[in-house]
Amino acid sequence: MGLLGTIVKTAISLKHTFDQRSKDVEEEQKKMLRNLLDKSKDTSFGKFYGFKQILESEDVINQFRTNIPIHSYKDMEFWWTQQQKFPDITWPDKPRYFAKTSGTTGNKSKKIPITADFSESMRKVGISLASDLPNYDVPEEVFESNVLMLSSSSDLDLSEYGHLEGEISGINIHNFPDWYDFFYSPGKEIAAIDDWDERLKKIVEKAPEWNIGAAAGIPSWILRMLQAIIKQHKLEYIQDIWPNFSVYVSGGVAFDTYRKDFEKLSNKELIVIDTYLASEGFFAYTARPETMSMKLALNHGYYYEFIPFDQRGVNEMGEILDNPEIYDISKVNTDDEYVLVVSTNAGAWRYIIGDTIQFTSLDPHEIKITGRTKFFLNVFGSQLSEQKLDDAVVSSGEKLDVSVNEYMVAAINEGENNHIHQWVLVTDDKIDNEKFGELLDEYLKSHNNNYKVARNKTLDKISVRTISKNDYENYLDTTNKKGGQVKTQKVMKAEKMKEFLSFFD
Repeated sequence: MGLLGTIVKTAISLKHTFDQRSKDVEEEQKKMLRNLLDKSKDTSFGKFYGFKQILESEDVINQFRTNIPIHSYKDMEFWWTQQQKFPDITWPDKPRYFAKTSGTTGNKSKKIPITADFSESMRKVGISLASDLPNYDVPEEVFESNVLMLSSSSDLDLSEYGHLEGEISGINIHNFPDWYDFFYSPGKEIAAIDDWDERLKKIVEKAPEWNIGAAAGIPSWILRMLQAIIKQHKLEYIQDIWPNFSVYVSGGVAFDTYRKDFEKLSNKELIVIDTYLASEGFFAYTARPETMSMKLALNHGYYYEFIPFDQRGVNEMGEILDNPEIYDISKVNTDDEYVLVVSTNAGAWRYIIGDTIQFTSLDPHEIKITGRTKFFLNVFGSQLSEQKLDDAVVSSGEKLDVSVNEYMVAAINEGENNHIHQWVLVTDDKIDNEKFGELLDEYLKSHNNNYKVARNKTLDKISVRTISKNDYENYLDTTNKKGGQVKTQKVMKAEKMKEFLSFFD
């Protein structure tokens, strides 16, 4: 165990000790809102919506909600388009970067401003994550090893307005100072390769030269990378080439459907830390080993609001009501799911990211992501979030001893008395489709009463089809959706599902 690792771990432990003071989260959030409003009161957005009036009000939170409507991306797009051309639109100055969201397969890209203040907030959340590492039994050797970050390309595009554009992970790598290469892999040169297959080839080739203690990235692509390294270098476990590899920082999609395959390639139990890091902010991370829930970042430049993901806040298709109930951090509970609404120092105001979350603890405030509002499967009244679908796939896979990482599902109306849920499973394991469908059906009926009712009245059949991982990668390659930050669209509309299946016919 090296001296450098001991020094780094000790420094982090000391910061962790100092940070363990009690905080009034409601007051923290009120202070955060005031800071955001004060910083941007002279912007075009601030003047239009009367930020000075809000700050002078006796009830800042209520006045904030009165003055400013809830915004979708479509609502903010007008302002952010102007922000590309001019300074001081939704946040002071003019952003140097705009993040292009890759989102899930098949979706149109969005452009989110990345301000200097916003980048600093993301850095501080990262430091907070590091300060909580003493909660885990992380070996000293990890602290003197490299961290491998599998990002999108850091070769950013120069826009006609002078700012740089790329995915958020690529922007973060692009912003790394040169001395980061001392402990970061694969390095800026390889990270700048746009073609995923070429970048993966270089990583596999260089792998023996690196001492990797931790990896970070979306599970599907980290898994593919680790499997490729093991295959190319004829290893049994990834530790045969990286003996210090002990920590995996996940994000982007739920980890549970990948857990089994990660366990197969490691000869030790990995420390898995989940993160909620989106183009709109670094909102939460797993802070202790007893859970995969994530601690909400409450004093890092974000103000949160929460819309109940039920009849109080959304319609049957998961769309926000015109006048939904909305709560601040002091009014949430651990029973309900919520649509997350954020105001940030990137110049997002009462902005709906599109994620649904549920609190698993209120002391500390910890959350899990339960899905996406627009990928809510409810065509036939089944009311299924991604979390419930994930749980059903994991449970069914465990009972049949098979591994399913990615899946897709759609509600399809094939005529009178023929309403089906079409499932597609991505796996190289041999699966009895009919049996897997029965297990999915039984799990969802036993864990969701709305689904049970739908199966008795409106949902006639469960259909399961499997495709190989190679076939799925060919599909991603053909549709230009391969890469370290691409996420599977789990819930599809009927026409998208039919188009998707036609690729494999």
